[in-house]
Amino acid sequence: MKGLIAALQFLTRLPMPRIDISEAQFAASIRWFPVAGLVIGAIVAGAAWTGGQIDPWTGALAGLVAWVLVTGALHLDGLSDLADAMGAAHKGRERLLAVLADPHIGSFGAVAIGLQLIAKLILLHGLIERDAFLALLFIPFAARIGPLAWTLWLPPLHAGLAARFRAAIRPVHVLLWTLPLIATAWFVPALILAPLLIAAWGIWLRDKVGGISGDGHGAGIELVETGLLAAALLASHWR
Repeated sequence: MKGLIAALQFLTRLPMPRIDISEAQFAASIRWFPVAGLVIGAIVAGAAWTGGQIDPWTGALAGLVAWVLVTGALHLDGLSDLADAMGAAHKGRERLLAVLADPHIGSFGAVAIGLQLIAKLILLHGLIERDAFLALLFIPFAARIGPLAWTLWLPPLHAGLAARFRAAIRPVHVLLWTLPLIATAWFVPALILAPLLIAAWGIWLRDKVGGISGDGHGAGIELVETGLLAAALLASHWR
């Protein structure tokens, strides 16, 4: 239970009881990230449904605001940092890593955040029009299986967050979450693309960045979420 509380404390801004945990216990909380994603999805879906009682655009805005507030824009920060770093990649790997470590947001990061928010708003609107609230419930869950796979697969870039998680993950942990992912895909078929999107992001990070960091996790969660929103919307047109 401590692992779940730690995961919710880290990934959300929900009020949680104070707990004392060791470094190893905090690292093991990554195993609970998909459950935290399900909590986030429930909040997003609930806000979108409530706003959707007025109209789909109000529902989309309510869902997006809830998404940002409940996560504290944590993953958007990772997306912006990685976008700034890639903007400097032509100056060499050392410059890329230096920009990645810089907490300030540059022009590439600001554009990335803006495009991501616009994309999610439009996709939320389309899914709300089709009453696809189950997709909103399960997509944050599916995207947060990604950090388990990336932690297992990719070397950490530095002695930071990703390195702390590495010792806590084994192949069985990824497999255990793959099974409920398959089950949810029965209700939201687009989720079957989650492993492909997760793998694609891992390959991109390996080839372009050389490993995984906290920013890589955050950016990956955001992009997998958006990819799954788009897939769910496309799938709704084929019914």
